[in-house]
Amino acid sequence: MQEDQASSEKNEQGAARRQLRSAELVKRGATMEDVAKEFEPAAQTPAEAITRLKNGNARYFSNQSLRSPLSPLERRAQVVAQTPFAIVLGCADSRVPTENIFDQSSGELFTIRVAGNVIGGNVLASIEYAIEHLKSHLVVVMGHEGCGAVNAAMLSEDKRRAEPENVQALLERIVPAVSNLPKIRDGKARMREAVIANVRLQVHELKQNRTIIRAIERKQIEVVGAYYEISSGAVDFFETEDELRLDD
Repeated sequence: MQEDQASSEKNEQGAARRQLRSAELVKRGATMEDVAKEFEPAAQTPAEAITRLKNGNARYFSNQSLRSPLSPLERRAQVVAQTPFAIVLGCADSRVPTENIFDQSSGELFTIRVAGNVIGGNVLASIEYAIEHLKSHLVVVMGHEGCGAVNAAMLSEDKRRAEPENVQALLERIVPAVSNLPKIRDGKARMREAVIANVRLQVHELKQNRTIIRAIERKQIEVVGAYYEISSGAVDFFETEDELRLDD
């Protein structure tokens, strides 16, 4: 309890300093983007960002969250700048609240949510913006247990064609990942494998993007995968080339 109170007081003091510094810069004629450049995210490297997410999920998993509502001072400090340390592309599913899962407060994650956590033009634009302008150090593609979009992508083509046009287009971005799954008798295990296969495919797609390639080369970011188990609250990460390799 004392540690939580000390952490809260530290955050308040940091927010106060941030607001004063921001106000000073604005008075000098700085733009909002100029102000944002003055502040650093909570994690300074990809390794630090991954560790911060893992530690946050461990707190969530064990029901020891440190998250608390932002004070008025902290909210005011966030008006002029954001410096999220990680970008998380997750599913739009209502059971996958990203900030909660990683026990992170407002302003710490740049969260993108779309059914099936698939890559598309708007998603890429959002990720590129966060990399180029917000100092983020990690991109996570996170699938989850019981994903409806992945399950729909595993249906027959006739059934997929019965969906609205835009839903069909989204499912087609997942189909390549799940069309050649190994024979797995257990339904839950097969579904997990399908979701992870889709995560690998979307990570692969991201790594073809020139902005992301350049950011990886200059060691600003890493791109990793993750799987969220709704029933337990735990997140498994896929970080190595072998873990993220597409199946032949």
